[in-house]
Amino acid sequence: MITQTLKFVKQHYLRLDFSDLFYKTFLFIVGVSIFMSLIFIKKTTVTSFFTNPIIYLYAIFVSIFRLSRIGSAFLYKRSLKTLMSAGMVSYEPTITFIIPCKNEEFAIEKTITKCFEADYPKNKIEVIVINDGSTDKTLEVLMALKKQLPELVVVNWKKNKGKREGMAEGFRRANGEIVVQLDSDSYIDPKTIHSLINPFINPAVGGVCAHADPENSDKNWLTKIQAAYYFVSFKIQKAAESTFHLVFCLSGCCSAYRKDIVLPILDDFLQEKFLGLPITWGDDRSLTNWVIKKGYKTVYTDEAQAYTICPEDLKTFFKQQVRWKKGWFVNSVLISKFLYKEHPFVAFTYFFPLFIISIMTPFIAARALIYDPIVNGIVPIIYLLGIFLITALTVCYYRYIARENKYWPYIFIWSLINMAVLSFILFYALATIQNRKWGTR
Repeated sequence: MITQTLKFVKQHYLRLDFSDLFYKTFLFIVGVSIFMSLIFIKKTTVTSFFTNPIIYLYAIFVSIFRLSRIGSAFLYKRSLKTLMSAGMVSYEPTITFIIPCKNEEFAIEKTITKCFEADYPKNKIEVIVINDGSTDKTLEVLMALKKQLPELVVVNWKKNKGKREGMAEGFRRANGEIVVQLDSDSYIDPKTIHSLINPFINPAVGGVCAHADPENSDKNWLTKIQAAYYFVSFKIQKAAESTFHLVFCLSGCCSAYRKDIVLPILDDFLQEKFLGLPITWGDDRSLTNWVIKKGYKTVYTDEAQAYTICPEDLKTFFKQQVRWKKGWFVNSVLISKFLYKEHPFVAFTYFFPLFIISIMTPFIAARALIYDPIVNGIVPIIYLLGIFLITALTVCYYRYIARENKYWPYIFIWSLINMAVLSFILFYALATIQNRKWGTR
């Protein structure tokens, strides 16, 4: 019996541990090799500093910044654990799911039913859906669900008022201590709801962001690229921000807020303007900003798993990107002064560098890919190689934390598309900043 047990352990557990250790060691060696290659490239191209000083400094700046984000992401779980250790042992507050929706007849049923399936005390769950002037069969779907789930609260607006108004209505009606905000085409894995709520054990936490992946990842090449981007966006970007307890965008896909913090700021949230006009996009970033301004911590946890529907065609995708860039730019401007005064370390080591890089990238790309080849006859081999190596480092980290994730090769494609196309969308977003239409409805 003992011999058989030892044999089983050796064949299964020891083999798996050794395999995992070998795999992670291999990735570490590859990562170090890539890093050394980056240093070598920078060293060998130092002579080009005086001919292209801006591009050279930009490359150094971006490399250091990207590496710092990966390093910060490594520490986020320890940071979250430390934050939660200061709280109570057991915590199960009442929760309210709020779901503003418009024309979601095909997705809304799943979003709602997943809320009621949550692995949480049923007497502590409330679900409120706001039908914001839908012109399809969304209301019919909601009424049918209401018959099956009498406890479902349906608010029906015949005229569209906008997502912010829908969110605010949900907060005002909510009876729960914690409000879980969901996009109408998104839902949380019922088994992970406790992981979304647990960080609120610490009274200093005002908002928590779940990890989100596209449910339709395998639909086509575009959705696969977005699946890779989502993974990096959450696992690196939000994780890095969470290390400092300052996630700047609690994703609209699935995030939770302490209700008594949000209620006093709802009027400010609804009346927010930029260049004299109401802001209709970037609602998740805006609400996050107000929570941060109230002095509360915002964090991310990858143990709470959400799913969403990402665009399946280029037209919808580009419209979404324009809306996101408008929301990012406006909300970054609105919170910059506060961060400069209250969180100078994060402001100058993360927030402002990211803002500068985002603004500079299209100019640098245009110079390296268009101007220099045409005017100076310079082939951008070093520039492209640098981008490839930085992306490769990101992929190493990607594979290190999620060996089973199959979308990692698409990070290289996303990097190229972002450099050659998406970075320039910022120009269009800024040129049309006064157009406050939603864009994808």
